[in-house]
Amino acid sequence: MKKDLEKEKQLAAKEAVKYLSDNKIIGLGTGSTIYYAIKEIAELVKNGLQIQAVPTSDKTEELAISLEIPIIDINTIDTIDITIDGADEFTKDLTLIKGGGGALLREKIVASMTKEEIIIADSSKYVEKLGKFKLPIEVIPFASKYVHSKIRDLQGEGNIRFIQNRPFLTDEGNYIIDVDFGFITNPPELSHALTGIEGVVGHGLFIDLAQKVIMVNNDDIIVFEK
Repeated sequence: MKKDLEKEKQLAAKEAVKYLSDNKIIGLGTGSTIYYAIKEIAELVKNGLQIQAVPTSDKTEELAISLEIPIIDINTIDTIDITIDGADEFTKDLTLIKGGGGALLREKIVASMTKEEIIIADSSKYVEKLGKFKLPIEVIPFASKYVHSKIRDLQGEGNIRFIQNRPFLTDEGNYIIDVDFGFITNPPELSHALTGIEGVVGHGLFIDLAQKVIMVNNDDIIVFEK
């Protein structure tokens, strides 16, 4: 029987919002799975939930505002109570690849400020080893050729992401290079190497940032925790 991944996303979102409560600052992720969570949060707000939200992208902010979710400027706060976000891949130790939606830099900043990062996912996102999904790396345009060469030194093959025959630009005005490293056997080591390349402003390896992954497999809710 073919899985209904959209239904799995919806069920994961419904489960995640159960962790929200009044007077919390909530991080709102970006992507197709998070769309369902934002819709659920909007219903809760409509029914009286008192929260303020920090969006991780312009697209998420526009959606949240359209649904009358109160927004707060990230530069006016020190911490975020709970963030609900998605992932392109995750392993049982809660190491993630993120950035398919192009918001990885803001997502990582929000995750770093968050007390409890909850990832929601359909069953296709679970993997034994990261790497089937290409790793997004955000680079300043000025350094894109240099960064590309340093990525090759790390045995990665990648290309600048294009949308409609133009380089995709992040909300911060940067390029994304989507890189195939094969299966990533040592994510911390690769993360350290990428962070050391001048011109890289962020990458999609999220290590020790998530506290919980809520995955739905058919109708079964499976929770992975640290």
